[in-house]
Amino acid sequence: MKKIEAIIRPEAFQALREGLTSNGFNGLTVSEAAGCGKQKGKQGLFRGNTYEIALSPRVRVEMIVEDSETEEIIDLICEYCSTGNVGDGKIFISDIRDVIRIRSKERGKQAFI
Repeated sequence: MKKIEAIIRPEAFQALREGLTSNGFNGLTVSEAAGCGKQKGKQGLFRGNTYEIALSPRVRVEMIVEDSETEEIIDLICEYCSTGNVGDGKIFISDIRDVIRIRSKERGKQAFI
């Protein structure tokens, strides 16, 4: 099993969600995030005064999937979230050793179906 964690632009989330659902991928966890990369934020203007916006709003999407599904999901994330501009986000892939359903104590594949 793999954990796919994608940090994406908030405006890309709805299209990604619909794309994942239409391709049969339903289980995910979503949380709000903020961060900065090499672009180090940006400048804003309010009433004639400039100010630094150090952290940009992002959405974190996490999924636990079978090893065989990993590349397809990576392709979908890139398809729906890429604008070609700096700040499109990142995808992190981790190995998952085990999954346990708290209610029934099922483990492995049975726990995340």
